[in-house]
Order: sequence, then C-alpha cells, then structure tokens
Amino acid sequence: MSFVTLGALLVALLVGAPVAAHLLRRRRAEERPFPPARLVPPTPPTARRRSLLEDRALFVTRAVSVIALAVLGATPLLRCSHLSLSRRAGASVALAIVVDDSLSMRARTDGAEGAARDGRSIDDSSHAPSRFERALTAARELAGGLAPGDAAALVLAGAPARVALASTTNLAAVSEALAAAAPSDRATDIDGALALARDLLRGLPQSDKRIVLLSDLADGTPNAPPISGTPDIATWVPLQELEATGQDCGIVRADRSGQKARVRVVCTAASTAARGPDVAVAQRDGGADAPPAAGAAAAGASATGASAAAGRSLEVRAGDAVLGKVALDPALRAEELSIDLPAAAPEILIAALTGGDAIAEDDRAPIISAGGPLSIAVVVDPATTHVETGGPPPLEQALSALDLDAQIRPLPSVPEHADELAAHAGLIVDDAPGFTPEVRRSLAAWVERGGVALLTLGQRAAAAPLGAGFEPLVPGVVRWSASPVPGVDPATAGWLGPSAPGLADVAPRGRATLGAEASEGAEVLARWADGAPFLVRRPLGRGVVLFMTLPLGTEESDVALRPAFLSLLDGFVGAARARGGARRLAAGELWTFDGYHDVKVERVRVDRDGASQSREALPVAEVERRLRVSPPLAGLYELTLDGERSTRVVSVPEREIDLRPRRVAESARAAELGGMAASIDGSPYVALLLLLLLAVELLLRAIAGRQEPAEAQAS
Repeated sequence: MSFVTLGALLVALLVGAPVAAHLLRRRRAEERPFPPARLVPPTPPTARRRSLLEDRALFVTRAVSVIALAVLGATPLLRCSHLSLSRRAGASVALAIVVDDSLSMRARTDGAEGAARDGRSIDDSSHAPSRFERALTAARELAGGLAPGDAAALVLAGAPARVALASTTNLAAVSEALAAAAPSDRATDIDGALALARDLLRGLPQSDKRIVLLSDLADGTPNAPPISGTPDIATWVPLQELEATGQDCGIVRADRSGQKARVRVVCTAASTAARGPDVAVAQRDGGADAPPAAGAAAAGASATGASAAAGRSLEVRAGDAVLGKVALDPALRAEELSIDLPAAAPEILIAALTGGDAIAEDDRAPIISAGGPLSIAVVVDPATTHVETGGPPPLEQALSALDLDAQIRPLPSVPEHADELAAHAGLIVDDAPGFTPEVRRSLAAWVERGGVALLTLGQRAAAAPLGAGFEPLVPGVVRWSASPVPGVDPATAGWLGPSAPGLADVAPRGRATLGAEASEGAEVLARWADGAPFLVRRPLGRGVVLFMTLPLGTEESDVALRPAFLSLLDGFVGAARARGGARRLAAGELWTFDGYHDVKVERVRVDRDGASQSREALPVAEVERRLRVSPPLAGLYELTLDGERSTRVVSVPEREIDLRPRRVAESARAAELGGMAASIDGSPYVALLLLLLLAVELLLRAIAGRQEPAEAQAS
C-alpha cells in the first residue's frame, strides 16, 4: 500500500468529528416555575450543561458518511488486479495451465536473498508466499476468468510431468484440481509438461488454443532453446516475478558407512544471485559449460556479493546435539563431505546446513545406512570386448559416462550362490558360454526376488558346453548364424527412445537366433529388419530378464559404440532402480513392485529430536497389473512388502539445485496474450451510498426539527 493510499484512508479518522459535534452541541436550559424567584432580579446564564449523544441515528449516519468518503477517496488509488487472458474477438478459449510443482518453486517470491545474507531461515525472514503459492493464485485467477464454452486443462511440471486434469468444460473441476495441487521435491520437466499440454489441446473445437506456463523456469538446462509456442498453439509465460533468482545449497545424498557420514552438498553458481539485467544476460550467454570461477566473478557485481556456501557449515545432529561439523568451502559447487561419528551415535541422524538460503526444504536430510548407491554387477570378458584406445570395456565406460548414480561392480564370473547376488540390484552378463545348473538356480532365485538381469547372446552363448544353458532365464536353444539382413527396425524399437533410428544401419557379422518359446510370455522391445527378436524383456517372479541377440564385442558389431546402447543401459538401470533395488532414489521416480500382493509405503517424518514424529501412507497405484509408487517428497520411507519391512531414502534431485532459469522467447511474453487486469471499480457504488446517507441525514434532521417545537409547546 502506497503512502498516498494510506493517507486517503486516514480520512476515516475524521469520524471523530461527528462525535465532537454531538458532544459539544448545546441545548436550552430546562425552565421550572419557582415563585420566590420573582423577588430576585434576573441575570443572564453564564454556562449551560453539555448534552450527551441524544440522536444516535443521526450520529451513526454521519459517521458512516465520513468512512464512505474516505473509501471513495482511496478507491482510485488501490491497485487490485488479477491475471487474465486477452480473447480474440470474444471467441472461446482452450486453455492448458501448466503449474510447476518442483522443489525450486518452494522459494519465496521475495525476502529469500535477505535471509541468506543474514543467516536466517526463510520462514523467519519473510511472510511472502512461495513461488508455488503465487503460481496457484495466478492459476485460480485465470480459471475464474473462464466463460461458458471455454475448455481448460491442468498439467503439473514436476518430473515426470503429469496430467492433473484433462481438457474439460466443467469449470468447477478446474478449481477442484487446483485445490488438490501440492508442492513437491521433484525435479522440473518443462519440456515434458509443454508436450503434454499440447497433446491435451489438439483436436479441441476452440480455434484459440493457449498454454500458460507458471514456473520459475529453473529446470537444470539454462542453455536449452528458449520457451516458445507453436504456430497452432501459443505459449504464454506471464509472471516474470516467478523467475528463479537467489542462491541455494542443498543436501542431495546422506549415507552412513560405519562410523562415517558421507553427505553430498550441491550449491548453485554464485552468478544466479544477480538480479540485474546485464548480469542475467551474461549468465545466460555464459552457458552451462562456463567454469565455476566465471560464475563467481559475475556474482561479484551482484547485490549479495557472496556465494551460497560462504559462512555456512554442515552438521550431523542427533536431536539438538551436534555430533560433527565441517565448514563449507565458499567456492563449493558439488562435493561429498565426510564427518566422523562417535561410537555411540544413534541409528537415525540428521544432516543439516547452518544458515539460510533460497530453499529451506533441502537443507536437512536423514542419514541412514540404507541410503547407499545402486549396485550394478558386470560380468564381461576384457579379452573379447575391448577398444583400441585402451581402458575398461565399452560397457563399463558407458555406465560411467551416463552418471546414473550407480556403483559398477565388475565380477570375474557369475556367483553360484544367490546370497552373493543379494547386494546387487542389476546384473549384466556379456556373451556367457551358458550357465551351470548351480549358477542358473542362483540367478533364477535372485531374479525372482526382484533382480534385473541383462544377458547378451553371441557366438560363445551358442557354443555352450554340455550341461550348460540359460533355462529358465532364456527358454529354448541359442544358435549363432550370419545375419540375413542388416539393421534393426526403428518402428519396433520405441523403448530405446529417439536413438532407435541409429540402429537402422547396423551390420553385424552374425547374430543369435532364438526359438519361438523364448518370446512366449515375454515382450519384444525391438526387432531386426526381418522381424526376428533383437531385444526381449521377460518377467520372472518379481524381477525381469532382458536379453539381446547380439554381444557387446566390437569385432561382431559396433552396437556398443552407438547412442542406442546408452539408451539401453539407461533403461536397464532405471528398471533396476524402479523395482525396489534402489535403496535411494530421487523424488518423483517410481518404485515398481512386481510379484508382490501386499505393498505398503509410508513416509516417516523425523522431528528435530531424531524420533519418528508421524507416518504418512502413500497411495499404491496398479498400472497394467503392476504395483507402483511415486514418492513426491524427499525423506525417509518404510516399505512393507508381503510382510517384510525395509527402509528406503528419497533424495532431492541434484539438478533442481541449479537456479539458472531458461530463456523465454519474446513471443511468449507478448501483451496480446493477456496481462494484469484491474478489478471492478467500486467508486460508483460508494458514491451512491454517500448520496443515500445524505438523504437519510436530511430526513433525520427534518424529523428532529419538527419534534423540538412540539416538545416546547408541551412544556
């Protein structure tokens, strides 16, 4: 509220004027006959008693008039506005509202930088709403401006992007969907959300189709192409106040190994704190590949002048007791810090960052032993799979390059006991010459308990010695022969994603062929050009077996050197992580429980004393006869699978700490798409009220004037 507006409203204090006027009003002295008084000469009275409030109706009328006058004076100065669409010649609109519910949207719209500088928490520094709350308010304003005949849809941009409400003309359903939306600790998936929104709008009868993006634009890819619309569907990014700014440090992983706590802390580049337009342009032009030193240099001209890690520390707490502490390097960008724990440390500990920053929700994380990385065992013969440039086999190099937060464990051979495989969530075996009965039994038991195996079949697999084979993992007999046709049919390889066309010209020296029984009860994920299986996924108990009819050796083919191979490994590790093999996964990712009948997932909230405060059950969805759970919040979770309890940890996505916003095309900020519209002006109604009050006052005064002569005559 401005000073001028406040001054106009202060006119209401003049309501005391009618009070003073009524109290100071003098009245005639009452005359009483007293015969002896005729003997005393009359003298004029020097004072008369003041009256109390007698005509209360007149007083109330005058007081309300003064207040209405103050409101009338302040109404033109009040700026009550709301977000609204601009319609094309009044036509109906098909609208898709994209609301970002990711972790970075928890930052406050203002006051966060001051908290970071002063070392205060965000909750104590400002009562400003979070960016998510502001986005929801804007979405409600847009929904309130819809008219009959309009269609609306709601998409949530937290990874993975989800459809909260399909396109509908039921405007009440839009309000209900917005009321059900809640913030999460997910990463940001702007591109996926925009793609879903376009799919929801296509085919609708309205000619005017628009997407409204309400996001801070911090999706971890600041150098991606600018956000813009398409020729048939416009994209509008209306609120620049939501754009990500400030600095943040977050705990993305906290593990305990023996008497050591290992905590990974990630901080935003210091340049993101700059608010000036020149610094922002330099930040965007510098790119994601700009060195941290360049970002720190750019921050030198910013208002904050210090990095997000400056003056802060990482503490390991058990309740209010601090068991260990280490100071953060002011230039820290991403680092794993180690803190020694005392011998008597309790089981559940809390890792916490001191000080404050833009997002308070990622400054604490539970430390438990169950938070280790995903373990992937690899059995590869280096003699058959090698590269001329040296180094590890291509399989190990590819897994390391993908940076899937998985621990690669090379093994000389497949273990013969299932207990030896229990520590691993996934197993990759390249062109094994069959398995002995003991190995097959241990492998089958491990897969049935939820393991994920990837087998590549080549010339050695077809030449398995007597007694060795792949049953029940791969039913039937494996044969090796020359490839009758080159290439994989991209139309059948959708599971490999956009890189599938890269296999269309692969020309191997030979390939494995399988019997029809190998595909029974299985899903063929990709086929050769002649229709023979190339990649097959076969469920077995609670786990799954993937087998490919081509080995990874570079002498047979160059498949291991193509981008599609990276997509294959990414899908394999994702399957191992989703099936509960991951003791830790990022918020928004899926747990898939195949083969289980009774699944219960609860989020355990840990208070500052280190004790379990409450438990919140998560809904278990059944999709295609598979039980799935997607935890939206970071923290500690307890899983009960057919009576067996286990502990899991959900962490903050590392890329969500990057607060550098995406660029927005000028067309997505165009004024013709909409803007802030003024609310209904109440001045005419207040003026009418004043006229009515004036008429009431005149009427009351006229009535009072008639009553006074009548009273005088009666006396």
